[in-house]
Amino acid sequence: MDTNRLTGKHVMITGAARGMGAAIAEHYAAQGAKICVADVNLAGCQEVVARIKASGGQAIAAKVDVTKRDQVKAAVEATAEAFGSINIMLNNAGVNTPLMFLDITEENWHQIMDINALGTLIGMQEAAKQMIKQGKQSEPYKIINVGSILSRQAFDDVVPYACSKHAVLAMINGGAKALAAENITVNGYGPGVVRTELWEQLDKDLVAIGKFEKEGQSMDQLAEDMILMKRYSYPEDVVGTASFLASGESDYMTGQLIMIDGGMIMQ
Repeated sequence: MDTNRLTGKHVMITGAARGMGAAIAEHYAAQGAKICVADVNLAGCQEVVARIKASGGQAIAAKVDVTKRDQVKAAVEATAEAFGSINIMLNNAGVNTPLMFLDITEENWHQIMDINALGTLIGMQEAAKQMIKQGKQSEPYKIINVGSILSRQAFDDVVPYACSKHAVLAMINGGAKALAAENITVNGYGPGVVRTELWEQLDKDLVAIGKFEKEGQSMDQLAEDMILMKRYSYPEDVVGTASFLASGESDYMTGQLIMIDGGMIMQ
């Protein structure tokens, strides 16, 4: 690992108290970035910050509900104040509660769309406003959004989540066009089946709605039936691409969604 790859990068990561967000925060910090670990779960953020500091990195924690603009704005400003600027925003926060198509409720729809789609929009907007306020720098500022295999297609048991991740792809495309003149790139990555706390809960929920018969079956069956690599992934499979998008190696790239799914979706 190049421990200097992200030196000089000041990053805010939402949904970073656990799972992929926490893994990326620690990976970025190990490569020299300074991190604002943001999540509605402040205690989890503080645990991630403690691990980063114990490894010699720099980080702060921020309690953030991504659907609340004032909280996102405050965390963006806190990141810039703590580190001198913010030059990377990673919109990672997301939720999913599966329901079969005819069972989808307004509550289910709004919870998923508000956090995954509206939360991403607010994060993009508030980060971009701060970046523009800071003035142009020699290298581009970067906004990175977390999409999904479901940014490319949908399944019948996760339609609101798929809609939210299609929206994330639209914001990557539209945001790239809107912010290019400000020297801000917008890209993203789309994980597939990643074994995190979110997927382990999702696996239980899929059993509860009758999609699968027993816990663990969803990940194993999807790996066997749909993933060319014949295994589900772990956060460690994702951090390298996330690091590339944060680094100078992706400076001439914008409006793109990179799939990290073991060959599950080819579009």
